[in-house]
Amino acid sequence: MGTPLLKLVATLARWQARSFVAKLPRSTTIQANFLKSLLQVQQATVLGQELKLAHITTLDQFRQTVPIWPYSAYHPYFERAAAGEQNVVAPEPLLHINLSSGSTGNQKLIPITRRSQQNRAYANQVAMGFAFTQAQQRGLNLGKMLLTHSAQSLGQTSGGIPYGHVSSNQLRSTPGWLYQQLFAQPRTAQLISDTLARHYVCLLFALSDANLAVIGATFPLVALQLCTYLETYGASLIEDLASGEIADWIKLEPEFRASLAQQLRPQRDRARQLAQLLKTAGRLLPQQVWPHLAFMVTARGGPSSFYFERFDEYFGDLPIFGGTFAASEAVFGSHWNFNTDGTLLAIASNFFEFVAPDQWTATYPQTLLPHEVKIGEFYRILVTNYSGFYRYDIGDVVEVTGMRAGVPLIAFRYRQGGTLSAISEKTTEYHAVQVLTVLKQHHALAIEDFCITLSENWVDPYYVLNLELTPNAPVPPLPAVLADFDRQLQAANQSYALKRQKNDILPPRLNLLDSGSFATLRQHRLKPGTPDTAQVKLPHISSDRTLLAEVKIQQQVSFSSQSPIGRSSL
Repeated sequence: MGTPLLKLVATLARWQARSFVAKLPRSTTIQANFLKSLLQVQQATVLGQELKLAHITTLDQFRQTVPIWPYSAYHPYFERAAAGEQNVVAPEPLLHINLSSGSTGNQKLIPITRRSQQNRAYANQVAMGFAFTQAQQRGLNLGKMLLTHSAQSLGQTSGGIPYGHVSSNQLRSTPGWLYQQLFAQPRTAQLISDTLARHYVCLLFALSDANLAVIGATFPLVALQLCTYLETYGASLIEDLASGEIADWIKLEPEFRASLAQQLRPQRDRARQLAQLLKTAGRLLPQQVWPHLAFMVTARGGPSSFYFERFDEYFGDLPIFGGTFAASEAVFGSHWNFNTDGTLLAIASNFFEFVAPDQWTATYPQTLLPHEVKIGEFYRILVTNYSGFYRYDIGDVVEVTGMRAGVPLIAFRYRQGGTLSAISEKTTEYHAVQVLTVLKQHHALAIEDFCITLSENWVDPYYVLNLELTPNAPVPPLPAVLADFDRQLQAANQSYALKRQKNDILPPRLNLLDSGSFATLRQHRLKPGTPDTAQVKLPHISSDRTLLAEVKIQQQVSFSSQSPIGRSSL
């Protein structure tokens, strides 16, 4: 399956992946040359002059003289560049500004130049090549992708530079001919401002293609949200598919409705097929609607595995491909295989350094180069690239999951500083997801979402497990869940275990939340310009003791005096 042009695109992408693999044995030289070229290009910028880049002639000198900075140190320079001042962070004009979601902190402005965009695109192409290679080896369908997230620009800076989220900027910069080959929905559909309308129209076009091969979603939660839309509006979508028209109640910009109407045609046979599926199953499921699905593209690593537990119901055993491990600031790695978290370090797109845990509190931490890291160890990652970053500490902690020709495979695990501590025990989001994954298996928990917070009592602190179950899910014996939570967290985090055993941290409690609680929390955190609540990344741990002030708690559970762990009921 697949058009001749799509087959050509896949062939070229596979070639890019093979070419990248051929570079791996020369990774040390490639990294050194990347840094040397970057320093030459950037040395005359305002930031380059202040960092004295022109005086740096060796790698060791670079590591000794250029400071390790967080984003806050770059922000004043990036603001000047966004306002239109030239040559502040790059000698070439800015194409656009990547705006971070800001869901885990203040929004960041990331300058994007021609060079930084090309480097980012190359890492994406390599990942696409690996995906097509895996699909080809498994004899999977070659076809188009359904992708529903917004491609809208959020506006222009005072200097006239367009800004928006990185995924939206990438979509708009994709050539029209390539977009048509890759995606089932027209580009216009992703410019619709209303969230429901955008998902609805994208689904409508995708439903007309029985050979759809790929579903794309920025995060696993977005993929689950898509399934909810398909299930909720299945009957209406079938009616529109049969008539070749978009329902009047869908909120569309008039110019978009007219444009989309010209691209729709009645699909009566396909509508009858889907109507039969709906009648038989009572809802539309992706794995039934699109029987030739080859794989899903969505973020892996970090908290993703928690949401993957719910994928079987909707997608069966559909392989999951991570695309790239990326942020607004950089692409850190390209996924190379299905159903794995490790990504091949993007050695041709950025210069990388790693900080081992024993250096995290050092004033001047020593760093490791990619070939010096060890499998199974955790590191903070530093990046230098053409967006104006030099030894930038994004705060991400990665695990080295393997090595390939001297190049590390890295997986995102958690955000440094994003830890939960009642008394310096530093529980991470990685710990939290591990524990809840075990609880789901032990107690057949149908969890919609969760978050671990701290008690309001600072003197006698304890953890609070906040659970929202899926609608109509059975409620298991919650005291048993709570006791198991305490056991599993002690097993996952030795520091927590030590403090629990000494009763420095009191036994945890559990809050069972009303249905829709986490959707409410995301809505409250939605910032102007963020198109979907599902794009708001609520952490699974939070030191905000007022986080749940605006949601309803159905039931609260604490330890009983019969519990083998902890004190009597609190």
